[in-house]
Amino acid sequence: MALIGKIRKSMWIVVVLIALGVGGFILQDMTSGQQSMFGGGQTTLGKVNGEKIDWREFIQIEDLLYRNSAADVYGRRSALWNYYVEDIIIQKEASLLGLGVSKAELIDLQFGVSPSPIIRQRFQDPNTGAVDRQRLSEFQNAIETNTLTDPTMRAFWAHQEKEIIKDRLQTKLGGLVSKAIYTPTWMAEMGYLEQTERVDFAYVRASFDDIDNEEVALEDKDFELYLKENAKRYEQKEETRKIEYVVFDVFPTAKDSADIRESVAILIPEFEATEDDSLFVERNFGMIDAAYFKKADISEGIADTVFRMPVGTVYGPYIDAGTYQAVKVLDRKVIPDSVRSRHILIPANDQLTLFNAINTVDSLKGLIEAGTHTFDSLARVFGTDATRDKGGDLDYAFQGQMVKPFNDLIFYEAEQGKLYSVITQFGVHLVEVTGRKFINNEQSVKLAYLVQNIVPSEETQNNVYEQAQQLASRHRTLDDLRKAIKGNKDLNVEVSPLIKKNDFAIGTLGTGATARDMIRWAFGAKKGTVSPDVYAFQSTFDVFNDKYVVIGIRTIQKPGLPAIENIREEIEPQVINRKKGEILAARMKGKSLEALASEFSTRVDTALNISFAVPSVPEVGPEPKVIANAFARSNGKTSTPIVGNSGVYVLTIINVVKAVPPSDLSGVRTSMSAAIRSQAQVGIMQTLRDKADIKDNRFTFF
Repeated sequence: MALIGKIRKSMWIVVVLIALGVGGFILQDMTSGQQSMFGGGQTTLGKVNGEKIDWREFIQIEDLLYRNSAADVYGRRSALWNYYVEDIIIQKEASLLGLGVSKAELIDLQFGVSPSPIIRQRFQDPNTGAVDRQRLSEFQNAIETNTLTDPTMRAFWAHQEKEIIKDRLQTKLGGLVSKAIYTPTWMAEMGYLEQTERVDFAYVRASFDDIDNEEVALEDKDFELYLKENAKRYEQKEETRKIEYVVFDVFPTAKDSADIRESVAILIPEFEATEDDSLFVERNFGMIDAAYFKKADISEGIADTVFRMPVGTVYGPYIDAGTYQAVKVLDRKVIPDSVRSRHILIPANDQLTLFNAINTVDSLKGLIEAGTHTFDSLARVFGTDATRDKGGDLDYAFQGQMVKPFNDLIFYEAEQGKLYSVITQFGVHLVEVTGRKFINNEQSVKLAYLVQNIVPSEETQNNVYEQAQQLASRHRTLDDLRKAIKGNKDLNVEVSPLIKKNDFAIGTLGTGATARDMIRWAFGAKKGTVSPDVYAFQSTFDVFNDKYVVIGIRTIQKPGLPAIENIREEIEPQVINRKKGEILAARMKGKSLEALASEFSTRVDTALNISFAVPSVPEVGPEPKVIANAFARSNGKTSTPIVGNSGVYVLTIINVVKAVPPSDLSGVRTSMSAAIRSQAQVGIMQTLRDKADIKDNRFTFF
């Protein structure tokens, strides 16, 4: 009571504190998050040469392009980001050069004879690979008559036009660069000589493997020298990190397996008794197929059994491919080896055309059954494929030759002489079986299955998670984590490749949301720290967690040339070979080929008809230093030891075939220019990106 009295006397303080607290929450909300009231920076996904890429627009376009798509969300966002970056760069370059796309050109790129690659990709007929002109014409008509009223589709088409313009401008820019490429005479002469001159030489190669790694002592200066000489190869444009991680794999226990077996066994009496196999199988996550299978087509473990079982009986549970199964024989009969049929195909590619096609096929069926028209005559009028001129005749087909719905109908369901309709990927077919051939008279069976995957139970998953969580919570540094699992045969520390802040894949762990979460944590943590969270990876095939991962930060590398400690493991094999090369070269100096062959238990080999344009030693591989040295020497001369890619070489030149460039180098000039032009077409966009001022904020959004 005394405390309450004091609070009442100081009520104004309480009011002020509450007001400050509420105000703090409001201020925090106003100045943080993607919807900040102060400035639009919080919705800026990035900037390219000062031009903003808005997060809200980005998400809207992603939804337009990838709605209901199975594409990986991070992969598609990366592709869309690249589009935005390149579009801004291309638009600026095009404006400076006076390049553009007129309205007439844009229309032609959408609906003309040679449409844009964007149109060719999105409107490709899956059957022919060509542009689906019918579907494209429907859109053209809707746009021209202003009847494309669906707001989503209008927005999609508007963005697609931007994509087409960007692609066209990029092609024009590439064309300008390509046409500006010229091969001068001196370069053409050099190219001719590189392709024409030849050298033959004898050689001895001492392999780097001739020296054990233990014989090589490495110092920091060896790594520093190698890195300095190969700076361009290892220099990084953005920050990278490496993660060390411990994987706890989740496997089903013996109890899990026994419980799953029992769950299948309990269903067998009802499975055997049911008269509606399709419904029962669907309700219990099994599978059933309209097809009849021969003995050779059934799993070896049950093939003999199912062909001895009476129709209607069930065998199981048994293990097959990581599952417990029970199989029921639904029917047994001899299936024809080939079937002759005829059809009338009415194409359909969406719900509206499918509805119309079904009605058309029903009408045709009615006309034939009424006797007013023949199948042949209607096929010639309404058929849409090459069989129309043959009355729809498809001739004899073997099992599996037709698409599955059509195949299942004519082989397993249809009676000869009766009319049926079936829907396939091509549209709606009116079908009649006109002949059957029985050659082998081999029996086949129709089967239904109950299937339960042998997966870890929730209890098992939780137990493994607890083990991983204990490791993460008790060992908060990477050094402690390594010590904790040392000697544990079931656990190993793995190391990721270099990762960037917008990557969405980690080494053997693959891609996905969990990998992305790990990367986001990694770029906010300090070197040597261990994440307090355990990361769960779900099985690709089943809905359960098949691994839990504990991670820590191994290295942090800022842009530029990596620190030796961060790259030592990657370059150590090359540095070791470099030192081995020095040792071998010293041992080989001044000795004849025969003496070297004897010392290194090898032979004197020959390389014949070698050109400078293909700097490779036969049966060894690329050796540019070796080939360059060979061309630099005259007949009969022996080289000093040459440290190559796979060992140390000593050469003796047998013959050098010199050449003189012809007066007409037009052919060489053309081929060299074409090669450079093709490289320019590929590299121009990357060059422009390298020169652009790109600020990438994606990491803060997803």
